[in-house]
Amino acid sequence: MAEKAVKPTEEKLKPKLFSVMKTYSKEQFIKDIIAGIIVAIIALPLSIALALASGVGPEQGLYTAIIAGFIVSFLGGSRVQIAGPTAAFATTVAGIVATEGMSGLAIATIMAGIILIVMGLCHFGALIKYIPGTITTGFTFGIAVTILLGQVKDFLGLTFDKEIMQEKLGFSSPIETIEKIKAICLFIGSTNVYALLIGLLSLAILILWPKKLEKIPASLIAVIVCSAVVKLSGLKVNTIGDLYTISNSLPKLTVPEVTFARVRSLVPNAFTIAVLAAVESLLSCVVADGMVGSKHRSNMELIAQGTANIGSAFFGGIPATGAIARTAANVKNGGRTPISGMVHSIVLVIILVLLMPYASLIPMPTIAAILFIVAYNMCGWRNIRNTVKTAPKSDIAVLFVTLILTVVFDLVVAIGVGMVMASLLFMKRMADVTEAHAWVDIDDEDTDPDNILLKKIPQNTRVFEINGPMFFAASDKYKYVLSDKNIDVLCIRMRNVPAMDATGVEALIRIVKRCQRHNVKVVFSHVNEQPMKVMTKAGFIEQVGKENFCDHIDTALLRAEELEKEIAAKKA
Repeated sequence: MAEKAVKPTEEKLKPKLFSVMKTYSKEQFIKDIIAGIIVAIIALPLSIALALASGVGPEQGLYTAIIAGFIVSFLGGSRVQIAGPTAAFATTVAGIVATEGMSGLAIATIMAGIILIVMGLCHFGALIKYIPGTITTGFTFGIAVTILLGQVKDFLGLTFDKEIMQEKLGFSSPIETIEKIKAICLFIGSTNVYALLIGLLSLAILILWPKKLEKIPASLIAVIVCSAVVKLSGLKVNTIGDLYTISNSLPKLTVPEVTFARVRSLVPNAFTIAVLAAVESLLSCVVADGMVGSKHRSNMELIAQGTANIGSAFFGGIPATGAIARTAANVKNGGRTPISGMVHSIVLVIILVLLMPYASLIPMPTIAAILFIVAYNMCGWRNIRNTVKTAPKSDIAVLFVTLILTVVFDLVVAIGVGMVMASLLFMKRMADVTEAHAWVDIDDEDTDPDNILLKKIPQNTRVFEINGPMFFAASDKYKYVLSDKNIDVLCIRMRNVPAMDATGVEALIRIVKRCQRHNVKVVFSHVNEQPMKVMTKAGFIEQVGKENFCDHIDTALLRAEELEKEIAAKKA
């Protein structure tokens, strides 16, 4: 039987907390407390800003960070994951709140939580890879655009007149992104110069705050400085207190009224929340794994995310998922166990009770500026630039269709259409290469003269053969290619790879980079026409060296022997 690419530890339904506590020390406890306090300070302005961007009150953001953050740390499958409100949910949540109210949002979030728990129990954690990277890149950039456009009103201090909007635009309150653009254009003349100045001051602090002082988050400094300026100068700038009623009360259990008709109408939104929560949280886990050298338990993480969203909904919060920036901050400041995430939630409870009334002084242009930076950080414009330069046209088409549909319509439409397009284009790609390569290569020494068992392999060379198309759903199957690091040359045979997409190239780039870190040379054998075109467009040929691409395994082994002699000569 072939060896599975997934390690058993990834499939365990056991919270990481229960595993790491076996070797927990007093020194690590102190580090976790410090990291938890710092992450709580970072999460405070972000949770408030993201709650306002989602169309709910500022305390709802803290409720989410407290409840969901604690549950994910306690039950989660990652050592260092920090959960809370994230920008990915902002536009979806705002739309649900505008049309269904807080009770509708609570029902959709609870349904999403149930879906996530079922996904975890059914070991669906690995199925998230079937969502192509071009779709996640597209809708992430689309969300960033919608967040940015949604904050222009507060950044410029515009005044929207509902009667004029109804008369000229046909709506009294803009909900969709296109409606917001129309309203901004209509009322651009009402720009508040003082609000704009406060917004620019906030942006300047957020951008120019020294990296040496990053343990004190720039967003907190911007909030304190700009709140003081507006309060002391008496500038006519809207603050949170002007638009919202601030409460410092602890979260209370609230049970929404559920009807079958309402549940049925909220199913698409529930699935959108569940997919976003799964993708964002597992992506955050992967990033965290690379930072701490650990391995997360994807299915346990899904169960924790589901439980956290149900808990958040019952206590007045909004949807939550793993927050990559806050998780990274946790790691950088010494957090190595789920204790730091639990400390972060406890510190936020203290802040909620003691300091929440002061949140009424925060200027709205400052909140808008913070969300501008959040949108910029999440947009992933470099990924889009690289995709446009290197990916096949079909992948680029999926990316931009998903992006545009996210901005013009919503995530439900964008993800649905993106998945259908990716599936159809993949089937077309497979049909094309199947017609071109109708032969089947049977790897048997009696019938296959190129069987590797019949070849003389240089002493310090390993041969790895890839069979089947290299596409997004199979990209994780190649992560154990360089399992033996005590070699000089890795030869990769690709005679049975009929097709490849952008994610397949990324997998090969990761393999080559790992080899370079261990001073291992890479040689490719028998790369077919379609994969070669994709590699050429991505600049992969130049990265590896054209001389290391051979048309036959015999030529590749001769090249490997040459490289071994060169390496031996250098060592001598």
